[in-house]
Amino acid sequence: MVAGAAGSAWGQAVTPPKPTPQAKAAKKRTATNAPAPAQPKVPLAKPTQRPGSAPTPPVRFISPDPRDPQGPPPAGARNTGQPRVPGTSHKPVPDTLAPGGVRNTGLPGAVSRTGDSLQVSGKPKGQIETTIKYAAKDSIQFDVTGKVARLYNKASVDYGDTDLKAAVITVDYGKNTMTADGKRDSLNNKLEGRPVLNDKGGLYTAKSIAYNFKTKKARVSEAVTTQGEGYVSASVIKRQPNGDIDGLIGRYTTCNLEHPHFYIQAKRMKVIPGDKVVTGPFNLVIGDVPTPLGFLFGFFPMPTTNRGSGVIIPTFGQAADRGYYLSNGGYYFAPNDYIGVRLTGDVYAGNAQSFGGWGATADVSYLKRYTFQGNFNFRFSTRPSDQILTTDATTGPAYIKPAAANSFWITWSHTPVPKPGGGRFSASVNAGTSSFNKINSLDARRYLSTQFSSSISYSKQLRNLPINYDVRLSQSQGTDGSMTFTLPDVSLGLARQYPYQWFGIEPGAYKLGKVYEQFTLSYNLTARNEVSNIVPARSLANGLPLLGGTTVPTNIPLNLDNIGKVLRNSRNGVQHSFGIGLGSYSIAQHLQFTPSLNYGEVWYGQRLNYRFSPVAQAVRIDTTYGLYRINNYSASASLNTTFYGTINRKGTHKIQALRHKVTPSLNYSYSPDFTQRSSVFPQPDLYGLRNQFNQLVPRDQLQVVNGRNPYPFSSFNNFLYGTPGGSKQSQITFNLQNSVEMKVREANDTTGTNPFRKASLIEGLDFSTGYNFAADSLKLQPVAVNFRTQVARKLNLNSTALFEPYQRDAQGRTIDKYLFEANPRKLLRLASATFGATYSFNPASGNRKSVVPRAVAPTNDPTLGTVGQPNYYADYVDFEIPWELALTYAAGYTTNPVPLKPGDVRPPILALNTVGVTGSVKLTPNLRLSYNLGYDITHQTITYPNVTFFRDLHCWQITGQWIPFGVTKGYGFTISAKSSLLQDLKLNRNRYQQYQ
Repeated sequence: MVAGAAGSAWGQAVTPPKPTPQAKAAKKRTATNAPAPAQPKVPLAKPTQRPGSAPTPPVRFISPDPRDPQGPPPAGARNTGQPRVPGTSHKPVPDTLAPGGVRNTGLPGAVSRTGDSLQVSGKPKGQIETTIKYAAKDSIQFDVTGKVARLYNKASVDYGDTDLKAAVITVDYGKNTMTADGKRDSLNNKLEGRPVLNDKGGLYTAKSIAYNFKTKKARVSEAVTTQGEGYVSASVIKRQPNGDIDGLIGRYTTCNLEHPHFYIQAKRMKVIPGDKVVTGPFNLVIGDVPTPLGFLFGFFPMPTTNRGSGVIIPTFGQAADRGYYLSNGGYYFAPNDYIGVRLTGDVYAGNAQSFGGWGATADVSYLKRYTFQGNFNFRFSTRPSDQILTTDATTGPAYIKPAAANSFWITWSHTPVPKPGGGRFSASVNAGTSSFNKINSLDARRYLSTQFSSSISYSKQLRNLPINYDVRLSQSQGTDGSMTFTLPDVSLGLARQYPYQWFGIEPGAYKLGKVYEQFTLSYNLTARNEVSNIVPARSLANGLPLLGGTTVPTNIPLNLDNIGKVLRNSRNGVQHSFGIGLGSYSIAQHLQFTPSLNYGEVWYGQRLNYRFSPVAQAVRIDTTYGLYRINNYSASASLNTTFYGTINRKGTHKIQALRHKVTPSLNYSYSPDFTQRSSVFPQPDLYGLRNQFNQLVPRDQLQVVNGRNPYPFSSFNNFLYGTPGGSKQSQITFNLQNSVEMKVREANDTTGTNPFRKASLIEGLDFSTGYNFAADSLKLQPVAVNFRTQVARKLNLNSTALFEPYQRDAQGRTIDKYLFEANPRKLLRLASATFGATYSFNPASGNRKSVVPRAVAPTNDPTLGTVGQPNYYADYVDFEIPWELALTYAAGYTTNPVPLKPGDVRPPILALNTVGVTGSVKLTPNLRLSYNLGYDITHQTITYPNVTFFRDLHCWQITGQWIPFGVTKGYGFTISAKSSLLQDLKLNRNRYQQYQ
């Protein structure tokens, strides 16, 4: 069947029968234009792009480490953390793998209709199996005798899965053929209305198209077809019934321009849609200039909705200390839709007759929608163990010795989707050889970080029970070789319970309900086993000598021979905590009084016993094993309130009101004296101890007098949870919190629904101090001050200070005398202070393109950020931001405890005094520069400077990094195609002093 419409006529016929008088009358009859049916809206191609073009892929950040994945980000990927370089975006990545052919069945100004009153019912005859819908802007000529229909001006024919558009379309029902041609403009001699054929085999644009309904074959001249991200063009192509395409003088490119920047040219080409493109001998053409780059045959896989496996082409380059290399070559294996495995390797030729080593990487990504997702990455690198000769332009030959011959690093992140009532397993592993990141990473956050941590946990809230538990395995390590494992860390918690409900008492049943209904009980259990390769210094806090004691900690090398030593260095224990809440009560209508009781126990499996040796004049420690319980209890009460001071301005002003919020709180805590427990605080017989003058210390000076022990001991010194309890505590603490806000008139509000907005002037100005009535000296605690605020979401300020109230002697020790008793009198002395500021010069509000929306001001450390899992794929460059700049400043002051003597070198006033600059700038519409620079004013050194640039070349990109000086000084750049299909079409050049 054929159904169609033109600007002035429309009709319908069945392959075609003899014309009836009604049909002849209908042909002469003029019909009213009917509106076209609703069609899906699709983005139109730009004037210089091919019809149905996919969006140009964004410029992505390519890591200077050649072992990092170099492919584009997955569709919809989002960087959840801080970008590795400024100027990168957090927006989802466009889906560049979507098929380029978009079925555009709507034509502006055209009309269409699927039937009319002259429809003749009956079974279709001939080779035409379904209705042919047609439309034309100008007119339609229908030759019934010759069985030919001609459509003029923006003609469109829709036959099943086939959609054809052109300036002129001719349908021959007798021969079962359809041809389409363009129309040449006589003024500018330009071909307009090129034929566009869209069917299940892809999208074709050409000079002319001939299609046979019966054989399902098509012959296209000067054709261009879209296959995924790629575009295949040929002087003549033949489309087979199964969708395969045979082409002569073919070109393959991923550039979506009508005149592409580059293409791969071959005399013969075969395209299997959704699978691959195979060519004979080919060569690469760049800017219409043929290059000698090519091969005897070509094979280009076509991405589909299904994942596929394939070979990863290695990257060729040269390293300063390891010679020429091939890196990041291997195989990608996708066993199913949930798992992707990437296995790659590296090999280095070496320098100075020394083999450069090799490396291997295994990367596994997995995703199960609505359940979990994760990534596991294992890297191994082996470097020459001997010194390698390198060239230094300033000092001549130099030797670089790697920190370790073999190193590895493991990262694993597993994130579940939270589900009510279900368990939650999560993992964040970041561990390996301590020197790995120093010699195998140029990322600022990983290179400069000194601490890494990992954790694997499973937590669950039991259904219908107020019980939750958490099992965690964690590990932390430093670049100095220290490593601590917590295997395991178990916690069990009982949610807050109301005892009156246990007895079946209804709320409000008795007059005292307001009291007993507030009583609560909670419980928490924590059990940990901690293993470390750092043996702490063995010394006594009381100053007595110790047999086998040390003054500095020691490091146990981690290897198989030392496993026993590391396990013997473990610490473990179980801690029980009970919380008893007694309610909250109002006093004088504005004060809130909250008392509580606390009881706790700590269980250890060992204890320390002390014995003094008069011959050695030292103390010996013996360890005994068993179950040892140490309990403690305390009581506390708090009294707090909140009051406001408000200034309201009459009339209409930009600042309408100011409000000062003050929250004072008074807390009292009490715990009895637990130092008299001999099982916890033993007092060994020290008779025979001699002083510094070799005189025997009298026995009365070795005994406890008035609760004071001249030489205190602890049976659980340096244990996991310390020694619960201690001397008597009767302490009161005072806290004063301040915040200042203002009400600002909203200038953009025209409806009056939100005429004002709140703006914070001071987020926090807090003071805290305390007084211990039970202490025998130094009862008053230092005064701590904390200030923080944000200004216009661009300036972040944070400052702390600590003031001491007591005097110091000539040795710098604090004595029990207040400063106001000294001459001259002082109230407090500044002991330490810190200050941090970050300012972003890019505005955070407004309608300009330079605006970078921010909910809060940037952090005080934008360079390092939080060291977490590497996100190789999600950083891509946002050229819409003209520029951004962030300045950071950090300062720290500490009072010198010992007064300076004549001739002593005065230390710097600020022990910490650093400034940092981070930002990016768009130099041209397609060139962006990012920079990072830090300077330590105290030590007059520059910290890890680097400059990164990005150049957008439409279907190509150039990325590079320059480190002007330092251990990793050098430069590197990469020229690569943006398309994921041709991600191995690239050129790398790296020149780093100490390359990965």
